[in-house]
Amino acid sequence: MSLEDLLNPDTPPRRYVVTGGPSAGKEAVIAELHARNVPASEGEPAREIYRRHRDRLGRHLQVADRRAYSRDVLAAFVAEYCDHQFGLRFYNRGIPDGYGWDAFFGLGPYPELEEATRVYRYDAVFVLDPLDDFDSEDDLVFAKEREIRRVHELIVQGYYDAGYRPIFVPADEPGRRVDFILAQIPVPTT
Repeated sequence: MSLEDLLNPDTPPRRYVVTGGPSAGKEAVIAELHARNVPASEGEPAREIYRRHRDRLGRHLQVADRRAYSRDVLAAFVAEYCDHQFGLRFYNRGIPDGYGWDAFFGLGPYPELEEATRVYRYDAVFVLDPLDDFDSEDDLVFAKEREIRRVHELIVQGYYDAGYRPIFVPADEPGRRVDFILAQIPVPTT
């Protein structure tokens, strides 16, 4: 089955995650997918939810706020998953990212996350290798430079724990990363 066949909106849904730690280049890869007319997430739900929590609280998340934030992000990821009914789609992060971020926040897995991870499965997970630099004008990335690698490792471990075999995408410019991803898309057998 070719990419053109997968892009056909009349085919069964095929779901692919693009993930990685902070500043791995997810936004640039998603933008490149959009530029090539490949269906992908609009924005990053977790970032938008964080912004709403921060605006409501008048401050950044603290320990007592983190579980509510995690549940809101999970609900958004499940809704995005369920809204996709036909053809190929790339997601900016996926449900198992919750394992990594919760671990970074000092939280353990919770039943809703574990159930969602079992029920809502992706066809493949593409992990963007970290870029060499940390340069973000976005005030929502709250991990310090020394913590970026740890967050990345926790996210990757979350996907392994959820039963995935991630495909690692080398650090490169967005166009070449997308070329690599599209060449690696698992072809459905049915």
